Parts: sequence; C-alpha cells; structure tokens
Amino acid sequence: MPAVPRASSPSALEAPHAKLLQMKSKPHIAVIGAGAFGGWTALHLRERGARVTLLDAWGPGNSRASSGGETRIMRGTYGPDQPYTELAARALKLWQKYERRWKRQFLHRTGVLWLASTHDDSFERGSIAPLHRARIKFTELSAREMEKRWPQVNFAGVHWGIFEPECGYLDARASCQSVVDAFIAEGGTYRQLAVSPDGLESVPLRSVKLSDGSQLKADHYVFACGPWMGKLFPKTLGKIIHSTKQDIFFFGTPAGDSRFTDNHLPVWGDHGDRFFYGIPGSDRRGFKVADDTRGPAFDPTSGERVVSPATLKRVREYLTFRFPAMKDAPLIETRVCQYEQTADSHFIVDRHPRTNNVWLLGGGSGHGFKHGPALGETMAKLILKDGSAPDVWQLKRFLKKT
Repeated sequence: MPAVPRASSPSALEAPHAKLLQMKSKPHIAVIGAGAFGGWTALHLRERGARVTLLDAWGPGNSRASSGGETRIMRGTYGPDQPYTELAARALKLWQKYERRWKRQFLHRTGVLWLASTHDDSFERGSIAPLHRARIKFTELSAREMEKRWPQVNFAGVHWGIFEPECGYLDARASCQSVVDAFIAEGGTYRQLAVSPDGLESVPLRSVKLSDGSQLKADHYVFACGPWMGKLFPKTLGKIIHSTKQDIFFFGTPAGDSRFTDNHLPVWGDHGDRFFYGIPGSDRRGFKVADDTRGPAFDPTSGERVVSPATLKRVREYLTFRFPAMKDAPLIETRVCQYEQTADSHFIVDRHPRTNNVWLLGGGSGHGFKHGPALGETMAKLILKDGSAPDVWQLKRFLKKT
C-alpha cells in the first residue's frame, strides 16, 4: 500500500494544489492548424512548458491540407540571398533528432540532384555559398559525371549539377500524424474542430468560435492554416496569400526495372524552360513528377481535385524527354494539392498588425513542409520570449512605400 502523507507534512498536502497553480500560471496558447507549421509549433511550445490547445478542421495531413499527401522534398539548395538553406540545415538535425526519439523514419536520404541548365544556372550557382555556410553536404557534378552515375537519365541541355547526398524526401502525412501524437503524449490538447472567421481581427482577440458551437479562450493564438489564411483574415491576408491548384502525377515504373526507384535514383529538380521536379518510385508510391509552375486559383475547401489534361500532357512530354525508358509508363495515380502562395514566395511569420496576441504563420509557397521542425522551434521561441521574426518574413514588406 502506498504511504499516506501525514497531516503535519504541508508540502505533501499542498503539492497537487501547487502543481495546479503552476499549470494555470503558464501561458495558454491556441494553435490553429495541425500541418507542418502548426503541428511542430504546438509540439515545441508544449516541450517548453506552455499549455497548448491544437485545432484542425479535418485532421493532421488530411487530403485538403497543404501538408497532405505522402511525400515532400527535403533539400538545402535555394539560390542566393535567402534564409531557407540555414533553416533547412537546422531542420535536417531536428528531423534526425525526432526520428531517433520516436524510432520512426520519415526522411529517406536518396539524395537530391539539381540539374543546372546550359541557358541559366544562376539559381544553382547562387546556392553554392549558402550551402557552404550552412554546412549542408553537397557535390558539384559535371554533365559527364552525372551521365556515368545515372545513365537512365537524359542530361541533354544540362551543363552541371548539385548533388545533396544527405537530403531526399519526407513522409508527409505520416510525420504530421506523428507530431500530433507526440504533442498529445507531452500533455497537449488536440481537438478536431474548425475555427470561425467571425471576430478574428478584433482587438484584442479574446476567444475563437469553434464549429461545435463552443468558444476557446487563450492568451495567445497562432494561426497556421495554410491556404485558409486569406479566408480567415481577409483584411490582413486576403490580398497577400493566394491558393493555387497544383497537379501531381505518379507513373508506374517498368516491371522488374529498379532504375527508377529510390534505390537507384535521387530526388531531382530540373531548371529548364519550366521547373519540373520529382521523386523516384518506392514501395509506397509510383514515380512522382510535377510542374512547379503556379496553377490557377483554387478553393481548398470546395475545389474538386481533378488534374488538368493539359498539365498531364506537358508532364508526359517532359517524362519522355528526361527519362526515355519511362515513355510509355502508365499513369497510376494523380493528386491535386495547393500552394498557399505569397507574391515573393517567402513565408509570413508575424503578429497580426492590429492584434498583438495573434501570430500569423503561413505562406509556405510550395516549399514550407521540410522546414516544419525548425520553423516550429523558431515560433516557440518568438512567442515565449516576445520576439520578432526576421524582416524577410514580416508583413511590412507588403506595405506600399509612401
């Protein structure tokens, strides 16, 4: 039988009450959106002792979300004059840390190959210095070296390349769910409910209305709602974040031919007349190819997720050119996702301009997923230490100069 505390031991009797007071004294933070940005932010906040309630309308990594789908690319090559190579370097360390902690693999280190065009290689050339500074491993390869290493690829029009051996692709949907599971295990509260836009731009924001008719009160609010950010904050973000339709295609690799699987081919990015990218086939999915060109406006809630025949035709032509043996590969799966796009493709990490207890976190612009662990860590520090984000992510960059 466990010992019963004696009445003469006030510390023993007061311990539960003291613990309750301690919990109440911690800031209560509501995080709306359980995707790559919101889920990781909630987890880092909870690990630092905050009381956190995480909300999502359809669940972590759901099919409507920008963090939905099976895979996303992990890479450090980003061109010159940007903060993302450093952020990716930190994210790489955090992905590894949490993989060890959870005994799960999310990052498949197939390597990432960048094909530098003979016409314009400024993106790749400008990436060299940031990769060095961030200490992300990479190798510069000539076209001949690439042809020897990956003979299944047609390198016509490619002058040279960058190969990042420690990067590759991430399991998207699965990792979103694991982050929320870890958050709950740490004592966080998760509720699968939508937030009403009514009153969100009030000053200050005292509570949010939920889809079950209840209200949630918190000290701080973090909105990480991807393509819904403009709908929730039409005055502030309606003209800044736009949702665009992005078609993704998966092709079947030839039977018995492993040349186009992740055992023998890296993830690739190809800067030609258009920017195409892809992920080799695996035991989970087919050979993924996408045209990164921004698509038409798209409603993430009610939009029908049917790919464009014109985009499919363009992708097939690319596939035939760059991977000749995949010329007649069957289309085995399609997916429509969306980018929550800003005009300059930079993130938005800032307080609401009129409501100091509201943080706006979005504008992933098609490249945000990989950064989730590092951006969530950054957000937790900013909120708990009352900090300010780097200028490149602040809303003031969109204000017209007078």
